[in-house]
Amino acid sequence: MVPMPSPIDPQVRIGHVHLKVADLDRALAFWHGVLGFALTQRMGRQAAFVSAGGYHHHIGLNTWESAGGPPPPPHSTGLYHVAILYPTRALLADALRRLVAAGVELEGASDHGVSEALYLRDPDQNGVELYWDRPRDQWPRQPDGTLAMYTRALDLAGLLAEQ
Repeated sequence: MVPMPSPIDPQVRIGHVHLKVADLDRALAFWHGVLGFALTQRMGRQAAFVSAGGYHHHIGLNTWESAGGPPPPPHSTGLYHVAILYPTRALLADALRRLVAAGVELEGASDHGVSEALYLRDPDQNGVELYWDRPRDQWPRQPDGTLAMYTRALDLAGLLAEQ
C-alpha cells in the first residue's frame, strides 16, 4: 500500500500568473486602466508587471512568444481563467462598476454560495474571474458538514447597490 502524501502547507499561496498577450499596451489598458492594478515595472514593449497593494507583481503580461498572435482556439487546452479574489463584496461591486464604465461585457455572474463571481474575458480572450468569498461561517453545508456549493444567477443590481 502506498502511503498518502501529506497535504500541502496551508500557508502556500499562488503568487502570480504570467499571461501571453498580443499587444502589451492593449493588455495594460485592461489590467491597469480598467481593473486598476498598479504598474510596478515595464520592460519596453515586451513585458509589464502589475499588482495590488505594492506586491512586486501578481500578474505578468508578456509578448515574448505572442506579439501580434491570435487568442487560443476554442476547445483547446490552456488556462481556463485566472481568478482575482477581492477582500469584500463592496470592492467586488467597485470592480463591476469599473467594468460597466469601460463597456466590458460579462460572460456570466454567479452566486456559488461560498462566493459571488463575475466572469469575463481580457482583450486577449483569457478567462478572468473576479470574486469575493463569503465568511466561512456563511458557507452552505450538507448535514454532514461538507460543502454544498451551487451555481445560481448573481443579482447584479444588488451587487451594484453595495457600498
